[in-house]
Amino acid sequence: MYTLIAITGLGVLCLLFEILNLRKALIPVVIIGLLGILAFDISQYGTVVEGNNNMVEVTNFSVCFSALFIVLITFLIGYSHNFYEDHQSKISDYVAIKIFLLAGCVAMVSFANLAMFFLGIEVLSISLYVLAASNRLNVKSNEAGMKYFLMGSFASGILLFGICLIYGAIGSFDMSVIQEAAISADVEEWFYIGIILLSIGLLFKIAAVPFHFWAPDVYEGAPALSTATMSTIGKVTAMAAFFKLASVMSVNLPESSSTVLVVVSMLSMTIGNIMALRQNNVKRMLAFSGISHAGFMIMTLLSTAGSAGVLFYYATAYSLAGIAAFGVIMYVCKNRENEDIANFHGLGKTNPLLAAILTGALLSMGGIPIFSGFFAKLFLFEQTIHAGYLVLVIVAVVNSIIGVGYYFKLILAMYNKAPNEEHSGRPFALYFIALLAISLNIIIGFFPSLIVDLL
Repeated sequence: MYTLIAITGLGVLCLLFEILNLRKALIPVVIIGLLGILAFDISQYGTVVEGNNNMVEVTNFSVCFSALFIVLITFLIGYSHNFYEDHQSKISDYVAIKIFLLAGCVAMVSFANLAMFFLGIEVLSISLYVLAASNRLNVKSNEAGMKYFLMGSFASGILLFGICLIYGAIGSFDMSVIQEAAISADVEEWFYIGIILLSIGLLFKIAAVPFHFWAPDVYEGAPALSTATMSTIGKVTAMAAFFKLASVMSVNLPESSSTVLVVVSMLSMTIGNIMALRQNNVKRMLAFSGISHAGFMIMTLLSTAGSAGVLFYYATAYSLAGIAAFGVIMYVCKNRENEDIANFHGLGKTNPLLAAILTGALLSMGGIPIFSGFFAKLFLFEQTIHAGYLVLVIVAVVNSIIGVGYYFKLILAMYNKAPNEEHSGRPFALYFIALLAISLNIIIGFFPSLIVDLL
């Protein structure tokens, strides 16, 4: 609860910096504040605390994912100075929105009540709608914001309808009461309908098939930093909340529910990878890649017992690779009309460091050793086989091989094509954050127990 209050207070402080015209000190002060909040969050590890009439609970699950979200937002805000250098008069607005978004993320993994869960997902969603349309002079950005807002509003309505049905069946929003009712299996039929509607809303948020159609257009049209926010912290938060809900409500669900998850996982991996093979725009390619990774993460829902550590490790590996990749994309495609692969031709010759960072990020997403993405998939496959879903693992392995194809298309363009333009400027913050993200990715690849054993 105190972590949420501290994050909200930091967001208000960002707005005060705008009023007091202290924009130059904004990003350093916010990053220091986030590091302080991170330290406070980590200090709560190993404790179980319920507060505010059981609206919020502090567990190892919430502490670990909250720490991950704080780290990701710190990286994204670190990118902000360079990305918004032409819009310095509005930088406090952009940073404040990201801080309030973080509050929604923390609420979504700390909730002990469905009302708090819905508040968290709405704070997160509204922040992302604004960020998607934040480049108001760009038609594509406006289109992305409108599409995301309309589709997201429908998904939120479906999700809220599901919460209402669960409340009608149980008579409470409290998760502990809902868990007791789910274990007893003596509930009204609309409880299960509510779970279905709740799942549909969350599948939209993680862009899983068949609720993925918005993702490629929104990712392409939104500003690159907003796309990075959606594809990393936005997706991971929704998946963590989905896992937490599934661990409570899936106790006595029929066998067919597992079959549905298997089908959705297979379709997400396959359609995401096949469509990514056809893309020439890097942001669209990573959008379909994100759909594929959503399919992989859904596999953790098939056996929630003991899967929390695997999900946390996969989410960490995927997010760090995404942060590193988008750092390079923002540098290469700055002041360009698009993010086509042609912009990356010869990057290995003109800027070997950034090319190496992007190569590492893509190899991690593809599941290649020594990067943590390989071990994340290895642990995930092992867990899924133990749960009895061998066919799903075979499909996942085949899709991992397909994924390497389009990742290498970009890698080969960086090293085998002639440079088309020399990039000027060496933004220190962007270099440092991208290098730090991929370095952390490699470190947790060598020492996976640092992450897996936390949950």
